[in-house]
Amino acid sequence: MRIRKTAVIAVLALGCITIRAEENAIPNRLIDYDRFLESAQEVGKVRKQRRVTEEQFIKMSQEPGTIVFDARSDEKYRLLHIKGATHLSLPDVTAAELAKVVPEKTARILIYCNNNFDNEPAAFPAKATDASLNIFTFNTLYSYGYKNIYELGPVIDANHTKLQFEGTRSSTPRR
Repeated sequence: MRIRKTAVIAVLALGCITIRAEENAIPNRLIDYDRFLESAQEVGKVRKQRRVTEEQFIKMSQEPGTIVFDARSDEKYRLLHIKGATHLSLPDVTAAELAKVVPEKTARILIYCNNNFDNEPAAFPAKATDASLNIFTFNTLYSYGYKNIYELGPVIDANHTKLQFEGTRSSTPRR
């Protein structure tokens, strides 16, 4: 009986190895996960230097040529967003669509996401910390050649912020 269990485990293990090898052997010229990992390492170093406070974000957003960028879903953006934010939902990002909303790759772009705001779960539902939209947005913009990116760093109570919001839920009393 013991030999059979070992044999079954060995066959299962070999099956897993075969499946993994087959997964790696499936070509797709439009997906480069290894390049993504390399890029994420590069972007991570830049991102550490480009996270800003609420006060810095507000000050920078008022400077000419600065774009506040919101990559959340259309639905969440319509509910509530930072006043004046440019919107393009992350799944819709392509080089052509980005060029429509941010024509100059040298423009300073300020980003924020769901995980920057507490106490507004309908418009800003929190995501897993390692799946935060800021991470994907920063990496995506950088991959498309936009290098002048800054990220709102802290978690802010949406009801007690100096940032101004607009959207269908903006009539909610704040501050």
